[in-house]
Amino acid sequence: MTDPIVQEVRKARLEHARRFGFDLDAICEDPRGIQKTRGHRAVSFPPKRLESTIASSRRQRRHN
Repeated sequence: MTDPIVQEVRKARLEHARRFGFDLDAICEDPRGIQKTRGHRAVSFPPKRLESTIASSRRQRRHN
C-alpha cells in the first residue's frame, strides 16, 4: 500500500537533493541561505551535555 503524501514528500526530497548534486553540506546550507536572504533570524540552541551512561547508572543505584 502506498501513501500518496509519503510519495510526494519523497519525490520532493529527491528533487531537492538532486538540485545540489546529493551534497549533504549544500543541501543543509540551502535553508540557512534562505533565512539569511529573507532576514529571518535562525534559531540556534547550545548543545546539550549528555551524561555518560556509567555516571547515570551509578546515580540510579544510589537512589534505589
